Parts: sequence; structure tokens; C-alpha cells
Amino acid sequence: MSNESDAEQGSAADRAEEPGAAVAPSGFELGTDGPKMIVAGLDGSDSSWRATAYAAGLARRQNATLAIAYIQPVLGAATALAGAAVEETTQEIAEELLAAVREAEHRLRDVWRVEWRFLTVRGDPYTGLARLADELRADAVVVGASEQAGHRVIGSVAVRLVKAGRWPVTVVP
Repeated sequence: MSNESDAEQGSAADRAEEPGAAVAPSGFELGTDGPKMIVAGLDGSDSSWRATAYAAGLARRQNATLAIAYIQPVLGAATALAGAAVEETTQEIAEELLAAVREAEHRLRDVWRVEWRFLTVRGDPYTGLARLADELRADAVVVGASEQAGHRVIGSVAVRLVKAGRWPVTVVP
């Protein structure tokens, strides 16, 4: 509890006129009037499906666009010889994910609607999601928690996105 009396504290209006009072930043700032673009990372794992569902709910409530992003893995040196087969497989995964999202939208269209788009790029998940979030001027990024034990040591995509500090990031278990 403060020792100052109410008279000494002054009203909020009086303090706002004082020199050095806080002033709202000028110019455009992402997210200041609610999110308009939410990016959700989807890789087919259970946690990424939960993250996408959570992001869809946010988009619906905020009347925002949902960008669902699948980042197709890049070939490492060890798998370069199987390049065409791996590339076909990642494209098939992208097509299966898109079909599943469309089916879910069709099933739920009478309950609620969300403007969404499905995007896929090649690269590592962190770089791909970060690039898409920047290009789309995302107000938020939603990803599932990593289900791989090794990520506890080297860092997950979610941790790397949070550390980048360029967007609010929600990690869904």
C-alpha cells in the first residue's frame, strides 16, 4: 500500500498531460486492432492438428485469415540419392493435409466459417514458417509442441520462433 495520499497521486488525466508521460507509438503496428492474419504450422502430427484447430478458432473469433502452412523438408546429403522419391512423398503429404483440411471445413461449414489458405514451401520448418509469417505480415503464429525427444536438446521449431521475437507465438500441446 502506498504512503501517498489521493491528492498527491493526482488523476490519470493530470498525469497524461505531464511531460514525459507515455505516448502511443505512431505509425502502423501489427496486431494493434486484433489479429488479421494468423499462421498455423501443420505437419500432420497430433499436436500440429490441435494447433491448427486452435488457430482456426482464433481466426473465427477475430474475423482473421488463417494461413495453414506445411513446410516440405529439404533433402539432406544422406537422402540426396533418393531425391525424386522424397520430393514426391513430401508433395503427397502436402496434398493429403490439404484434403483433410478441406474435409474438415466441409464438415463444419454450417457451424462456422473461416477464411483460410493452405501454403506449402520447401525448407526447414523454422525458416519456412518464419519466412511465411514475415511475407504475410502475420499477427500471430500458432504451432504444436514438438513430439520429438531430440528437440529438448537442440531446440524445437516453437522455441526458435519464440526466440525470434517477431510475432506472438502460441505453442499448443
